[in-house]
Amino acid sequence: MDVDTRLLRYFAAVAEEGSLTGAARRLFVSQPALTKQIRRLEDDLEVRLFVRSRSGMALTEAGREFASRVPALLEGWDEAVRATGRAARVLRLGFLDAGAVGAVPEVIAEFRRTRPEWRVELRQFDWSDPSAGLARGEVDAAVVRLPFPGQESFTIRELFAEERGVLLPVRHPLAARPTVDFHELGDEPFVAAGSETGAWRGHWLGAEERDGEHPVRIGAVTSRPDEWLGAVAGGCVALAPASAARFHTRPDVVYRPVRGLSPSRVGLARPRRRNGEAVLDELVRAVSRRLSGGASARAEVGVEPRAGEG
Repeated sequence: MDVDTRLLRYFAAVAEEGSLTGAARRLFVSQPALTKQIRRLEDDLEVRLFVRSRSGMALTEAGREFASRVPALLEGWDEAVRATGRAARVLRLGFLDAGAVGAVPEVIAEFRRTRPEWRVELRQFDWSDPSAGLARGEVDAAVVRLPFPGQESFTIRELFAEERGVLLPVRHPLAARPTVDFHELGDEPFVAAGSETGAWRGHWLGAEERDGEHPVRIGAVTSRPDEWLGAVAGGCVALAPASAARFHTRPDVVYRPVRGLSPSRVGLARPRRRNGEAVLDELVRAVSRRLSGGASARAEVGVEPRAGEG
C-alpha cells in the first residue's frame, strides 16, 4: 500500500505531542482536519494506532511499533528530497508578506548572477502557516514573523523589527486620528488568523498588551490579505505591520500607528539539520545581510555566528 508522507508527519506529531490539540497547533492545521487524517491513516493501515481519551492520545502497541520506525522513514524521505534539490541545484525560500521579504528578490537576482547553476524559488504562503512552509518541509529557509508555534525547532536569526499599527475602516471614528492608543481598540471586533496558529494569532490580536479587562472580540477569521482587507472594510479592525500601508491598500481602509504595542520582529529561519550546507549557507547569509542592513549575526538563535560573518 502507498501512504502519503503528510500522513506520516501528522502521525509523528500526534505521537510526540500526546494530543491532537498540541499536534494541530504544531502543524498549523485544525483539530478536526487532523483527526480526519489520523483516522485515514488508521484505515489505510487497517490498525488502531491510538487510544483516545480525555487525557490525550496514547499509542497502542501497534502505534508504538509504527512510531519507532516513522522518524527514520521521514528523515530518509527528507534527505532524498534534499539530495534531489542539490542535484537539481534548487533552493526554496518561503515568505509570508512583501513587507517582511523586502529586498530579497534583489538578493536572489544577485545570487543567480554569481551562482548561475542554481535556481532559487521564492514561495509565498498564507497566514494559516506562519512558518512559511518550514513546518511541513516545503522550503529550505523562510523569512518569518515572530513568534510562531514550533519556532524552537528551527535556527532563527532575527533581522529587524517593524512597528505595528492598526487597519481601520475609512469611516471609523479613530481613522481621523494620526495615532491611536491600543486601549482604545479594546472593544473593537478584530480580524484574526486561525486558532491553529497559536502564539502568532495572539501576537496579531495584541494578546500580550491586553490588561485582561478587555477580552478579544473576534469579528472575522482569515488567512489571506484580500480577505483580511475585506473584513476591515466590512467593519472590523486588524493589527498590521507598518509596511501594510505600502503593500496592502484599498480606498475604504486606512492604516494608523498605534501607541502601546510592541513591534513585529522579522527573522530568517531554517531547519537545524540544514546547517552547514554551503550553498544554502551562502544564500542565507546574503539575505540576512540585506534585510538586517549588515547588522551582526549575533541575534541568531541556536547557531553560533561563523567567523567573519556579520
